[in-house]
Amino acid sequence: MKFYLDEDLSPKIAERLRKKGVDAVSAIETGNLQISDREQLACAAREGRSLVTRNIRHFIVLAQEAIRRQEPHAGIVLCPQSMRGFEVEGIADALIRVAKRFPGGLGEFDVLYL
Repeated sequence: MKFYLDEDLSPKIAERLRKKGVDAVSAIETGNLQISDREQLACAAREGRSLVTRNIRHFIVLAQEAIRRQEPHAGIVLCPQSMRGFEVEGIADALIRVAKRFPGGLGEFDVLYL
């Protein structure tokens, strides 16, 4: 499973995931700052990465639009607001569990809550 962390999450989470053998990049590392949520999702999809975000409200709408338009993505992983974007260990550990559960990645329209 491959992850793409939205810019609202610390790039240290991606670093920790890589140290644990999980393929992960962050929007900050790739220079994708201040692009729209739709563009973030498209970027993740092009790379076959599930997008990870705390921005639940916007990405639920984008997931619904993707289904309506039949524009697949590589999955969306939603972190609850109770998980702060800088909580590296907690978020990374939860994503490691997701990667173990879905080694082949999420489906092209899947949305998963941590």
